[in-house]
Amino acid sequence: MATRVIKRRSTETSADDVAIEAPSQKWQPDLGRYRLQVDKQTKASYDSSEEAEKAGMAIKKNFPVVQVSIHDTVESVSRILE
Repeated sequence: MATRVIKRRSTETSADDVAIEAPSQKWQPDLGRYRLQVDKQTKASYDSSEEAEKAGMAIKKNFPVVQVSIHDTVESVSRILE
């Protein structure tokens, strides 16, 4: 039977000393006033209504079945793009 070479970790760092952060789906904070929502899920945030509408119309043009809306976080008003 052939011998097997086993490489071991160095003893300088043990498993207890290494802090491993678990992967997560951390939500990044919204930076803009206008949120672009596709099927009621927030996809992006914009500073101006025109930017959000331009991005929303591009999505609506490529995918006409989905519901695209722009939500104003200051006035708490949503409008659906058609």
